[in-house]
Order: sequence, then structure tokens, then C-alpha cells
Amino acid sequence: MKISATLAVGALALTACSGASGSGTDDGEGGQAVTFWGNWTGEQATQIETQVEAFNASQDDYVVTYQPQEEVEAKLLTAIAGGGVPDVVLWDRFQTSVYASRGALMPLDDLIAEDGVDTSLFYEAALNELVYDGTTYGLPLTVDNRSLFYNAELLAEAGLEPPTTWDELGEVAEALTVREGGSLVRSGFALNDVGLFSMWLGQAGGRMVSEDGTAAFNSPEGLAVLEEWEELMHDRGVYELGFAEGTDGFAEGTVAMAYNGPWTLATYDAIEDLDYGIVAAPAGPDGDRASGLGGFGLIIPEGAPNVEGAWEFIRWWTTEASNGVAFAELSGNMPANLEAAEDPFFTENEDYAALLETMEFATARPTVPGYSDAEVQGLIPELQRFMAGEISAQEALDNAEESFNRILAENS
Repeated sequence: MKISATLAVGALALTACSGASGSGTDDGEGGQAVTFWGNWTGEQATQIETQVEAFNASQDDYVVTYQPQEEVEAKLLTAIAGGGVPDVVLWDRFQTSVYASRGALMPLDDLIAEDGVDTSLFYEAALNELVYDGTTYGLPLTVDNRSLFYNAELLAEAGLEPPTTWDELGEVAEALTVREGGSLVRSGFALNDVGLFSMWLGQAGGRMVSEDGTAAFNSPEGLAVLEEWEELMHDRGVYELGFAEGTDGFAEGTVAMAYNGPWTLATYDAIEDLDYGIVAAPAGPDGDRASGLGGFGLIIPEGAPNVEGAWEFIRWWTTEASNGVAFAELSGNMPANLEAAEDPFFTENEDYAALLETMEFATARPTVPGYSDAEVQGLIPELQRFMAGEISAQEALDNAEESFNRILAENS
């Protein structure tokens, strides 16, 4: 069963907000202006704007305006230093420890306490990503994970079942790979995102960071991940670097299986000839199951001119289950609100069933200060060099460990 990506604004379940007075300027339409930043553009921006319209229609005190931004985190620091700070930001929770430590985010604990917001409403791991040094800086809005998307038509034609383990993943991917004249024309499995290393590491039974706050991935488990990648790409030949680059190969039928998340559902459902299915992320060699928990939250930056309006908007969207479901119907994104996640829209849909199964073992990235920079700057470049054949698996892990620990030490 697939999901309709169309929803009339009037069908949204609207929840009235309280009439707290704000410090923002009047927008000329009878409500105080609330400026909302985020890095979602295109179709995703339209989805947000529809949700914003629903909030604006639900009360008379505030008018939220969404303003898409490139590199929203860096631009936020510039705005704080030079003026023009927005009131609320759609926030990649992964960035919280970096920007909270720089004084860019406003603590929300007092507002949470004053309004009696029950934070147990949210996936605990998602909420924890918005906590730094014991202080809460936002409320979680969406959750996502990487589950295995597969082309159901291609698997059926080959008489194959969706894989549930690494071994099965390799076998099915190899069977679905097509080459013509030595050239890859259909990849059995997209192995194009080394940023998923931490998920694969968990499936191998390893961990990214040790209890003492240093790198733990330079381990037999980490080596097993890179050896698995090497087998898939070189021994089984299911993928080549750069294949289908710049396109969505899964949507176009040139990739048979790929790790993806709920943010793609609305797009894929709109493709008439794409018959796809989803299964929970396959287990590693010893049966370990893991996936990365990601998603967005809503924060108020330091210096926001309309804190009251920003908070009303945040509370409306995150704590009222009906509004989380409404946004899921618009966008396909899964709500961080647990009550919303129990709505039949999710529980009675076969695609969300797989995503919810993966949620049972998905974990957030470590909240160690500097972790995001260490992963992006210290680990991923070395993994890319390995995938390009420039260095060995062990060299990649050795180099990454050194850079990773240096960056963590600089942020401690």
C-alpha cells in the first residue's frame, strides 16, 4: 500500500495556540511576524509552507513566514554576529553540540517547564540529540532512519526475496546487477554513501566512540565493514564509483536496491511505474541490527526577536500529534512525536511498517562535543580515499582515527 502525497490544507487537523504576546513586529496582516529558516527547498519547501499556512490559520497572534536558506547553520552564526536573526530554525539535530557550544542556540528548558510540555512525548534518542551539557535547545520534529528500499518488480522477475542479512544482500545485489559490454547499466545495490559507515559498523557489532570519548571504529568490526564494501564493489561488482551520479538511480530503475529514508516516499509514490518495497536494514554477520537515527528539530536561536511566537509555533507543530500526522501526509516524514507515530496512517501502511521496525534498533549519532566535525572532516575523507582505491582499508581506519581523535580533542 502506497501513500498519497496530496492533502488539502483544510484537511489538516489544526490545534489552537495560546495568545501569548510576542516581541516581533506586526506583519501587516494582524499578527506578529515570525521568521522561519530552514534548508529545505523545492518540493520540500512547498510542504513546509503548507504546514506553516495551517499554523497561521489556527490562530490570530502570529504569522510565520518560511525563508529557505543555503548552509543555514553557517548563515545563522553570521546573523547572530551581524543582525537579522530568525525566530525559529528547522534544525538538523546532529549539529546541536557544535552550535550550542558556540552560544548560537537559546535554551528552552524554562519554556518547556512553564508550559508543562511532556518531553516523554518524543523518541528519547531524538530528544537527546537536542540536549547539550544538560540543557535542552530544541524539540524534535521528525525522525528518520535508513531502511532498505528495493525494486519489487526486479526482484519478482528474478524470483528473489528482499535480503535480511549481509550475505543475502550481496547475493541478491549480484543477481540484479546488469552489465552490457563490460559497462555497468544497472547496479544491484547503491554503495554511494560512505557517510553510512556508522550504521554498517553497528551491524558488524562495533561502535564509533569508546566510553572515554575517543574513536573506537579502528577495530575488527570497522575493518569488516570496509571488507564488505570491497567485496560488494569489486568481487561482486554490484556498484562502481560515480554510477548514476547526479540522478536518483533507484527512481529511474538503474539501481535495484538502496538505503533510503521516509523523506523519499512522497516522491517515489508519485512515480507511476515504480513498484517498490521496503524492509528493515539487514543484519550483520553475527545478527546485529543497526541503523542511524536522524531527523530534524525546531530551535530558537540566540537573539531571536520573537521568542514567544517561535515557541508557540514549535509547540503547535511538535507536541500536537495531529499536526505531526498532517505533515507526514504532506511530506512522508515520520514524526518524532510517539503518539503521532502510532496513528493508523503509519501502523496500517506496509512501507512505514518496515521503517518503524528499523526504528526499534536505530540509534542517534554520539553527542560527544565535536563529533559531527570529526566524522565529516576526519573520517569521511579517508573512507572516500579507500573507496577510490587510493589507500587500503587499514590505512583508511588508521588515518581516520588520528584525525578523528585530534578534532575531538580540539572540541573537548
